[in-house]
Amino acid sequence: MEKEERRRIKREPKYALDNSIVGDSWRMFRIMSEFVDGFDALSAVHLPAVTIYGSARTPVDHPWYTLTERIAYGLALAGYAVITGGGPGLMEAANKGAAEAGGVSIGINISLPHEQVANRYTNFPLHFKYFFVRKVMFMKYSTAFICMPGGFGSMDELFESMTLIQTQRIKPFPIILVGSKFWTGLVDWIRDTMLDKGTINKEDLHLFQIIDDPDDVVRYIKEHVPA
Repeated sequence: MEKEERRRIKREPKYALDNSIVGDSWRMFRIMSEFVDGFDALSAVHLPAVTIYGSARTPVDHPWYTLTERIAYGLALAGYAVITGGGPGLMEAANKGAAEAGGVSIGINISLPHEQVANRYTNFPLHFKYFFVRKVMFMKYSTAFICMPGGFGSMDELFESMTLIQTQRIKPFPIILVGSKFWTGLVDWIRDTMLDKGTINKEDLHLFQIIDDPDDVVRYIKEHVPA
């Protein structure tokens, strides 16, 4: 299965929004079909879903992998579906934990030239070409976000979720940053620079929580998002 997916990714254009490859009119139909397929599939999941973000580059033997797996396992046992980006690393860990608990393990995969091959622990796989379509699925069908340590993609998803809540475009939901050692520097900068310079309000610092213990993460979700 992985070989087939790699061949498909290799055949597709490198840049999804490259106008030299295909005209905008034809691209519109591909975008519409991705929205329709995503809405139809995810609307059939009749469980509250928690999205877990995290690095695709974290190896299996890393403590973050084990931590992510434990959180997803606990959420699945508590009656939540788990959504990830469907790829390797911490996404795989979350899908693995949910699947091994007998839960719904959703992988919303994306075509990338490297590193993003669907992991084998998703029992509800979806596939997208466009990042913005994929992100709509995360936002629309999640009742909480858990942000594990990650790279630019994880930061993008984190800040978009906070922006949408801040601007009242979506209903507020829990956003948990797991791993104080990883997140403290960013949070300090948000407070000491963004807040200090007046680019955000003091209330915006309450859009997220930092939690380290996996049991506390699951407990917080259960308190704020009933299953």
